[in-house]
Amino acid sequence: MSIQFYNTKKREKEIFNPIDRNRVRMYTCGPTVYDYAHIGNYRTFMFEDILRRYLEFRDYQVIQAMNLTDVDDNTIRRSRERGITLTELTDEFKAAFHADLQSLNIQPAQEYPEATGYIPEMIEMVERLENKGFAYKTDDGSVYFNIQKYKQYGSLANLNPAEMLTGERVADDSYEKEGARDFALWKGYKEEDGNVQWDSPWGKGRPGWHIECSVMSTELLGNHFDIHCGGVDNIFPHHENEIAQSVCANGPDFVNYWLHSEYLLVDNKKMSKSLNNFFTLRDLLDQGYHADAIRWMLITTHYRQKINFSVDRLHEAQKSVNRLREFRNKLVNYKDAGSDHAEKRVRTADDQFTKAMDDDLNISGGLAAIFELVRWGNRSMDHAELSESGAKHILTLMGKFDHVLAVLDMESGLDQIVDADFIESKIADRNTARSNKDFAASDAIRDELAAQGVELIDTADGTKWKLK
Repeated sequence: MSIQFYNTKKREKEIFNPIDRNRVRMYTCGPTVYDYAHIGNYRTFMFEDILRRYLEFRDYQVIQAMNLTDVDDNTIRRSRERGITLTELTDEFKAAFHADLQSLNIQPAQEYPEATGYIPEMIEMVERLENKGFAYKTDDGSVYFNIQKYKQYGSLANLNPAEMLTGERVADDSYEKEGARDFALWKGYKEEDGNVQWDSPWGKGRPGWHIECSVMSTELLGNHFDIHCGGVDNIFPHHENEIAQSVCANGPDFVNYWLHSEYLLVDNKKMSKSLNNFFTLRDLLDQGYHADAIRWMLITTHYRQKINFSVDRLHEAQKSVNRLREFRNKLVNYKDAGSDHAEKRVRTADDQFTKAMDDDLNISGGLAAIFELVRWGNRSMDHAELSESGAKHILTLMGKFDHVLAVLDMESGLDQIVDADFIESKIADRNTARSNKDFAASDAIRDELAAQGVELIDTADGTKWKLK
């Protein structure tokens, strides 16, 4: 089986063929560290985590670099508003970002390049573009990329070259698609930059946002690498400009596969502070929601579909995670010696999961394969038809699946450690109370377990339990 990814540049799914047979080099756009990242940002970071984890599931070695933008219009403006240095501001939010990644069980990248650590290399790339005739200096000491010199400009964002503005420039780091025009590679010093400045052949100044990622990605992964990721909001202008700079500076090969995740909505509306529906991860955790539920909610919608965040979806996410944990706990504690076909079921589930995820990370199909195995396994255990060795085979596969999902060993939303032996002993005590017609004691045990997130289900085959 071959993996296929939807390549934004080609507007179609393509079979994935890495440059190096068993190694994947991947660059993922990270945060601009001037504030706490919001859950829309984490939708993209979570997609990138699932992508990397699935490539590892398929036995690729993944080398991931995720940039931290620590100098741009936003960071400078925010540091001046707060009356602190740029470094003081960005250090605060770099630390917060890494703490959030740990909370959400996102694998750390091998490299976290920071823009301020690559200023000489950025100056060198701008000089190269200028010497090749793709860039020009302006009177204020800035250097701009001439988009008319690069005939493929607009191909990623699907822009019509005839509609681009010629002879116009834009100094802002971020702007709308309608503003397709020459963009700043190097920004000449202005008073509002304060003490954020570096010496250059064009005078004091600082890099533009777009040149930062071109330099950091190629410095760490080479001039030609496999995958570049981000949100759909990065397609233009950021990734379009990255391609133009990198190709013109280093040659025609840059990135083979461009993958982009869709927006996150809140109650079907775009997240906005003015609508009072803007959430950081810390906001949700402070409101009592749990990181495992947040992770599950963010990973279980296909990355190319908009995801609608709601409180109801968080509650449903928690139930799904708890159901998987309950299943794993039952497997761990299963002792019967039934006759079964677990090995065949394991192979089928593995094949179905892999086939679905090979299709551009079809997470819905992958989860369907997992929960079909859960249903079969629960039914087999309830009827003592599963063997102990069969349970171990399923446990091993669940561990493989969880390398991709990464939820089973996160902090539980139940605020408890599930102790199956304790629960079974409480069920035995309840059965004794019921046989003695001590229904007050029986109800008290049920209520005690319910308070710990354990639901009891009385069946013809005895009392079963599950996590709420």
